[in-house]
Amino acid sequence: WVDWLKEHPEKTDEIIPEMEMDLQRLEQIGRRFSKMGTKSDFEEFDLSERIERIVDYLNKRLPSLGKKVELRNDIHPGITIFANGSLLAWSIENIIRNGIDAIEKNDGIVSISLRKFNNEIKIRIQDNGRGIPKKDWKNIFRPGFSTKKAGWGLGLSLSSRIIEDIHGGQLKVSESSNEVGTILEISL
Repeated sequence: WVDWLKEHPEKTDEIIPEMEMDLQRLEQIGRRFSKMGTKSDFEEFDLSERIERIVDYLNKRLPSLGKKVELRNDIHPGITIFANGSLLAWSIENIIRNGIDAIEKNDGIVSISLRKFNNEIKIRIQDNGRGIPKKDWKNIFRPGFSTKKAGWGLGLSLSSRIIEDIHGGQLKVSESSNEVGTILEISL
């Protein structure tokens, strides 16, 4: 942001809200890490609205990744849940970011769908990236496992722990191949 402001001082008023939003996200990350391993506070909240905010935030940040990726929003409105909103949002964001990272072409698509069937909530995150070999479908949720050049291999491991251990849900690879990409599915 500092470099950008130096190059475009006339756009300061436009950029300050974006900088504030990024600082709030960093503070939120710090709070999330401090909550890991402690008793989770559950609350009822609108999951549809929370996921919409994640998608909006990531959409604004996509140009800085240097890829042409479209985030497709297929979120049914008004779906509420009793959960830890901060940790659940973090895990969903991690999964969406992994989908974005898996895309190596310029016509990337990550679709996020949210549906409720009776008492079960399903979140599907589908990308048209490089896919995951079948032998690694379980490995991707192990701490330290990564196919990326950078990173620690903790994102999907933490997401799995948040969804399964804290919320009693399930996170799994529903489909994956080099030709069509990957679908990860969360059941709560």
